[in-house]
Amino acid sequence: MLATVYSSAVFGIEGFRVVVEADLRKTVEPRFEMVGLPEASVKEARVRVSAALRNSDLPLPPAAVTVNFAPADRPKRGTLFDLPIALGLLASMGHVASDSLDDIVVLGELALDGSVRSVPGVLPIAIHAKNSGARALLVPRANAVEASSVPGLKVVAVEHLREAIAWLSGAEALPLPEFQRSEEEGIPDFSEVRGQAVALRAAEIAAAGAHNLLMVGPPGCGKTMIARRIPGILPPMTEREQMEVSQIWSVNRLLADGEGLLSRRPFRAPHHTLSVPAMVGGGQIPMPGEVSVAHHGVLFLDELPEFRRQVLEALRQPLEDGELCIVRGMQRATFPSRVMLVASMNPCPCGWLGSELRSCRCTSYQVASYSARVSGPLLDRIDLQVSLNAISMRELRDKTNRESSRGISERVIKAREAQCRRHRENGSELVWNSALDAAGVRAFIRPTREGLRLLELAGDRLGLSARSLTRALKVSRTIADLAGEDRVTESHIAEAVQYRRLDSKDI
Repeated sequence: MLATVYSSAVFGIEGFRVVVEADLRKTVEPRFEMVGLPEASVKEARVRVSAALRNSDLPLPPAAVTVNFAPADRPKRGTLFDLPIALGLLASMGHVASDSLDDIVVLGELALDGSVRSVPGVLPIAIHAKNSGARALLVPRANAVEASSVPGLKVVAVEHLREAIAWLSGAEALPLPEFQRSEEEGIPDFSEVRGQAVALRAAEIAAAGAHNLLMVGPPGCGKTMIARRIPGILPPMTEREQMEVSQIWSVNRLLADGEGLLSRRPFRAPHHTLSVPAMVGGGQIPMPGEVSVAHHGVLFLDELPEFRRQVLEALRQPLEDGELCIVRGMQRATFPSRVMLVASMNPCPCGWLGSELRSCRCTSYQVASYSARVSGPLLDRIDLQVSLNAISMRELRDKTNRESSRGISERVIKAREAQCRRHRENGSELVWNSALDAAGVRAFIRPTREGLRLLELAGDRLGLSARSLTRALKVSRTIADLAGEDRVTESHIAEAVQYRRLDSKDI
């Protein structure tokens, strides 16, 4: 007897329908075959499903079992097909009515005792199920809160195979669990930072306009300390941003069991030994990389020159376009990557070039080779580049009250509200100042004549590229927004140009 169960899978961060067809024919020579491009984790389902049925007092009879996954030309991987396979076989044996499976999307991993375990990628699958008109989504109980984040979709959560059978037979579904957010460790506060007024100002500008930031300074001067506090001054995520980020985290299995949509902007600080696919995404079935996991948040690259050159160069396109496309065969996966890049580096291999506390031991060749690890095109894409000095003991002991993250955040939010207002009045799609295209630069920046003259002079003297000059204009727009001014003046451009000096001579 043949039974059909609807399930789903993920390619990139998009869900797509998978039809699981289970055919069971009694025979004296039992066999269990799977077709439709199943990968190893899917093929192993025969063992898990057989044991789960047996331990649920529903053993398979001696039979020839064939399971087909359609569309047959797309690879299938993961353990989410265990429950659909089991229900398909039970429908073939008459334990479940076949019509009860109509228009229901089923997914879940089976333990050997028949309990249902969580699987990754539930959120994009839930979105696809709703858009395709599914009657209900049957998921592991650990994924229930995640799935129920999609409004208008009926979610049924089960902990055991027998609960799924009971619901399909007409029993009432158990109530969905309520997610109780645990007390999260707070983001450290900017009031703890001593000195580094220029870097703090640059961090505020970067947050207000979603600009990329590079900090150059000796060890222990506070680069990492500042970077880890930037998420605390960013505005809260909108519902749309939460949904976009949570989809990526769901696919990468970064959401905890019982967790719904992310409420806090991501902060990712990958180690410098990671590979190109780990940074930008990849694999036979493409998975998002760190630049996408940090979408709508902060990607912090500590010790920037220590990253492999290929990894850094791979960041150029996603930083410029806000997304990247990975092609595998005839299929294309697009990953969003609108991140705020924050990077730090030492001025030389020993770290003490230009320091008043210790002398540098590096030769001029070593300094030049170290700086050359970060290419000019990548530096062009970093809007704010600042130098930090070593902190003295007197500055560390200074007990003067510093401004808290809350005060800085209020100015950042007002600056972003000004950007929203401009786009709304212009009838254009909202993008932050850092992502303005050529038309946006012409429409929204409008510098004064004196400001343009200063920008031209700075470009000639510092040898800045056309991209660097354009980015300086975008930074000046953000500085004006923080000041609550409509026009970009000479003073705004003068400050913005000061943050472009490192890509001209000093690095």
